[in-house]
Amino acid sequence: VRLVESGGGLVQAGGSLNLSCVASGTTFSGNARGWYRQAPGEERDLVAVIGANGLQMYGEFVRDRFTVSGDEAKNIVYLEMNNLQPEDTAMYYCATGRRIHSIDVFGQGTQVTVSS
Repeated sequence: VRLVESGGGLVQAGGSLNLSCVASGTTFSGNARGWYRQAPGEERDLVAVIGANGLQMYGEFVRDRFTVSGDEAKNIVYLEMNNLQPEDTAMYYCATGRRIHSIDVFGQGTQVTVSS
């Protein structure tokens, strides 16, 4: 199983970024998939995931700024991030698993840096 993220970068506060993740060796269809993030010295946090049943779950810090979506035909999951703030600076990881609470496969990550 391989998850490859793209779309990270440096953006000013208030800006936007769109992350993408392509899966190979597995299918997102019928599985939970989405995004986690980890800042230096911090634990990895759930950002946004889509459950196997299509239910979406977001971290409390998202506050309607981010949207997770997917293209099952292309085996891709997206994360649209708006109104980014410096505290959103972190490595963002694509992830998948059988269920939201059993996600156990992570990509290498893409860095998101938000300047003030």
